[in-house]
Amino acid sequence: MAGFDYVIIGGGSAGCTLAARLSEDPAVTVCLLEAGGANKEMLVRMPAGVGSLIKAKGKHNWGFWTQPEPHLNNRRLWWPRGRGLGGSSSINGMVYTRGHPQDFDEWRQLGLTGWSWEDVLPYFRKLEGHHRVHELHGSEGPLTISGGESDSPFHDALIEAGRQAGYPVTENFNGAEQEGFGRYDLTISNGQRWSTAAAYLRPVATRTNLTVITDARTAGVVVAGGRVVAVNYIKDNQFQRAEVDGEAILCAGAVQSPHILQLSGIGNGAALREVGVRPVHDLPGVGENLQDHLDIIMSWYSRGLKTAFSSTKGLRQLRVGLEYLTRGTGLGRQQFLESGAFICSREGLSRPDVQIHGVLAIMKDHGKTRVKADGFSLHLCQLRPESRGRIGLASTDPTADPLIFANYLASEVDRRVMRDCVHIGREVAYQAALDPYRGEEYAPGRAVQSDAEIDAWVRANAETIYHPVGTCKMGTDGDKMAVVDEQLRVRGLTGLRVVDASVMPTLVGSNTNAPTIMIAEKAADLIRGVEKPTALAA
Repeated sequence: MAGFDYVIIGGGSAGCTLAARLSEDPAVTVCLLEAGGANKEMLVRMPAGVGSLIKAKGKHNWGFWTQPEPHLNNRRLWWPRGRGLGGSSSINGMVYTRGHPQDFDEWRQLGLTGWSWEDVLPYFRKLEGHHRVHELHGSEGPLTISGGESDSPFHDALIEAGRQAGYPVTENFNGAEQEGFGRYDLTISNGQRWSTAAAYLRPVATRTNLTVITDARTAGVVVAGGRVVAVNYIKDNQFQRAEVDGEAILCAGAVQSPHILQLSGIGNGAALREVGVRPVHDLPGVGENLQDHLDIIMSWYSRGLKTAFSSTKGLRQLRVGLEYLTRGTGLGRQQFLESGAFICSREGLSRPDVQIHGVLAIMKDHGKTRVKADGFSLHLCQLRPESRGRIGLASTDPTADPLIFANYLASEVDRRVMRDCVHIGREVAYQAALDPYRGEEYAPGRAVQSDAEIDAWVRANAETIYHPVGTCKMGTDGDKMAVVDEQLRVRGLTGLRVVDASVMPTLVGSNTNAPTIMIAEKAADLIRGVEKPTALAA
């Protein structure tokens, strides 16, 4: 096979975006390698399919597990990550939030030129095909961003309950002020999930300079003389090789980008030798600095609410699917998660440190355990944890899962904020606005009251809300744990970049899909040597 100017490893939120942007230039050749399939099934397209996609390991979901978490009763936590074109944008909750402006200004304060809020806002606007007409939003970008379609009174009641509890109300989490209760923007277009595969890749699939290879699992990059010259991958049970004439670009995400580097001999040399990998380039930060949003789910039985359970139980589930398949209408167009909040857990904070997702269902164990009752849930997560984990290498086998040490709640501050989340959840849920709909408390249950009881419940029940970042972090020359520079180039090597959520030095205070796409949009210009956002391609 002839060489490619760019070989992109991973067709997820970042990879699809980058492949579409780089292939705009007909003079270059682009190869996109994706371990999964095309992800065109109705279950992926239908927003209501999110519950089935998140809970099951298989063709759409890598279905990782952490190592035993010492501060969570040594439980192993379920870590779904998207597999197939679109990556996690093909299985996520479709919530579109960009983060707080201070999140990006913090990156600039770390010495990362070009990553302040002022610098990244144009790239957010570039990617957006937003339903809101506003100077802070783009309207012509490929990623359709819409409002929800639910007519349930729950969402307005939750927002009013937040106001009654003394919190602000915001019209737009992605507008001038993030803080408050409100309605989420969603990556849904005309009733369909709008992943980066749908938004970016499929419209340009016929470009002759773009080669997309699915069901191709990357085994590692090949380094010769300090330069990446090829990418090895497995397809049809055979090892194959894509030659790199220009750059290889890792877009495999916060779990698998460091894993692929480690398999390639790029990482902490001593740790690699212990597993039997010959070090090629010593880079101690690979896999370190793992950050994630830890989440608790508080639930109540409901009265007078049409929820996900009553809408889909028995034959109704089949009816929902058939209506969506045949007419594109009905509850299949909804993901039951349209309202929430960004709030401060205490006074004196300059930006919210807690996020709430309101869900029209009693959620338990990522939906693996079906609670056969109508109800609603409040997901509450800590936005800026102090705890740091890492991704490790289990063996030299490229098909073996990486080792995930999330290290949740290692910090006393993190433990306090999660305790505060329980108090906040109750403070909001027991306001008068929710009185007509709120039944008995399902979780944690009214027996859980003292701080000790709350802490014990958190340790036994907290889970990820699917936002891992930071494992190939961006940093300055003086940061010995930095994996990439501000141009996203892997330090000490030529022809290799990382472009995905793993490069975030600190976790943004929001869902992570939108910032990841922004990073890919900006990376396309960095790779092409463009200092300011380029115009949208026709």
